[in-house]
Amino acid sequence: MKESTITCTFYAYLSRLRWIKRWGLKRNAHEENVMEHSWEVSVIAHTLALIKNRYFDGSVDANAIAAAALYHDVTEVITGDLPTPIKYHSTAINQAYKQIEKQAELELLNLLPERLRGDFEQLIQHDKLPEEHAQIIKAADKISAYLKCQAELKAGNPEFELAAAQLSRQLNESTQPEVAFFMTSFVPSCSLTLDGLMKTN
Repeated sequence: MKESTITCTFYAYLSRLRWIKRWGLKRNAHEENVMEHSWEVSVIAHTLALIKNRYFDGSVDANAIAAAALYHDVTEVITGDLPTPIKYHSTAINQAYKQIEKQAELELLNLLPERLRGDFEQLIQHDKLPEEHAQIIKAADKISAYLKCQAELKAGNPEFELAAAQLSRQLNESTQPEVAFFMTSFVPSCSLTLDGLMKTN
C-alpha cells in the first residue's frame, strides 16, 4: 500500500479539541474550548511577532510563530486541560505533567505519515521550538487568558478576579516591548460592545 493512501487519524484527533473545555475548576459564564483558544493565541502571537519586527527591530518569522501557536495546546486532546493551579501546585506535579506532555507529543507525531513527521516536529514538540518563538507564544497565551478573564468579569462572574489580577501583573512586568504595545493598543477595545466598536470606526 502506498503511503499516500494510508488512513491517518491525526486530524480526527485534532478535531476533538473543540470538546476539551478550559478553566475546568471555575464556573464559566462563557465556556471556552481548546480549539477556539488555539486560534486566538495564534492570531495574537502573529501580531506580537509583527509588532516586534516593525517597531522593535526584531527579525522573527511571524508566520512560523502563528503556525506553532495553532498547535501549542494540541497535546490536550490526549491529556485534557490541566488547570494552572494544579499544574504548578508542586514541582513534582509539574515535572510529571511535562513528561506526560512529551509522551503525548510523540503519540501525535506517530499518527502522521512518516514523510510529514519532520515538518510537524517543531510545531508539536515544545523543546524543538526556537526560544524566541516560544516566548512570543507564551506571551500570547497569557494575553488570551487575560482577555478571557476580563470577559468573565464583565459578565459578572467574580470567579476570575484573582486570575485576572495575576495575569495583569505578569503582563505588566513583561520585558517584551511587543507585549506592552499590544496591551496598550489592542486590548482596551476588546471590552467594547458591538455598538461601541462601530462608533470607533
